[in-house]
Amino acid sequence: MKNFYSIIAGLLIAANVLAQAPQKMSYQAIVRDGTNALVTSSAVGMQISILQGSASGTAVYVEIQTPTSNANGLVSLEIGAGTVVSGSFNTIDWANGPYFIKTDTDPAGGTNYTITGTSQLLSVPYALYAVTAGNNTPGPQGPAGSNGTNGADGSSAYEIAVANGFVGSEAQWLTSLVGATGAQGPIGLTGATGATGSQGPIGLTGPAGATGPQGPQGPAGTGSFTHYIGEEFGGGVVFHLWKDASGVEHGLIVDKTDLSTSQVWSNINGTLIGASAQSSWDGLSNSNAIAGQAGHTGSAAALCLNSTNGGQSDWYLPSIDELSLLWHSRFNVNKSLSAIGGATVLPISAFYWSSTEYVGNYAWGFGFNNGNANFEDKSLTFYVRAVRAF
Repeated sequence: MKNFYSIIAGLLIAANVLAQAPQKMSYQAIVRDGTNALVTSSAVGMQISILQGSASGTAVYVEIQTPTSNANGLVSLEIGAGTVVSGSFNTIDWANGPYFIKTDTDPAGGTNYTITGTSQLLSVPYALYAVTAGNNTPGPQGPAGSNGTNGADGSSAYEIAVANGFVGSEAQWLTSLVGATGAQGPIGLTGATGATGSQGPIGLTGPAGATGPQGPQGPAGTGSFTHYIGEEFGGGVVFHLWKDASGVEHGLIVDKTDLSTSQVWSNINGTLIGASAQSSWDGLSNSNAIAGQAGHTGSAAALCLNSTNGGQSDWYLPSIDELSLLWHSRFNVNKSLSAIGGATVLPISAFYWSSTEYVGNYAWGFGFNNGNANFEDKSLTFYVRAVRAF
């Protein structure tokens, strides 16, 4: 067997030779499993057999019980009080020994017995034999005595013992017949800690909790850029950043003030410039094409190209896409412009000229009231604000 069974207590029997002897035997044992760990606080299935003659002798009595172990792995039961499988405990002839007790145990509480132990019954169980000790043929009945009779003169066994020098009560005399219980032995050493069991399966994932409320927006991060949107820099305020294929940082800067609130796109309003002034993103090329048109004397683009605001000389009229980027960054830009002395914010109701030509007499502009691009007659007057790039 891989498992083993450790008996820590013997059999305890009390019998009154003058009365009916109790047909039971007390039995205690400690149950351990195959890893030597105690089986504690559990129902234990046990089959108890009384074997005659040897440890492998004939079973004269078999019963089953299901005691519960305590916190120390100890089970206590009374042999003779279980469910009888075979034989009769009351008819065992204890004089015809020796006798052995065999226990088969299932630590799980069933009948799959995996623990087996056998031990010989020593002198104490033979107190049951005191009932019929001596000649198996009963002697003649004597006159009635106080506690039954043992002799022809009617004296009880206890009275005979007193007459022969016994000193003590009848209960003490009875105890002397089976032997006094010895003093409790020392507590044994604590056994080694058993191996840790395998980890159980991971439980199912619980349902997802409700989404919490959105936290406040944090400050704009700078990422890996040196500059940031809304920064006062290069004579104005940064409103857009990007990096080229080589990882070089670039950006767009808007002037701190408008150059005009009522300016025509160009004095030439009926002649098409063409592709050189029609880029949606390259405002500087558009501005140079407008100012270089034959017959040009004045335009929104020229106001920007000639500006030296902020100590800079490379201002130009933004393209339609650059105006769109400026509109989308207007929160950070206006927040910074409002804190700079002498600067003016981008009006929400303003319509700004772009440098992107549409057709001969029309050019694109951007409405800051609705974020839309619209083409208008070049002869109309609108806002002008320069930008520059770095």
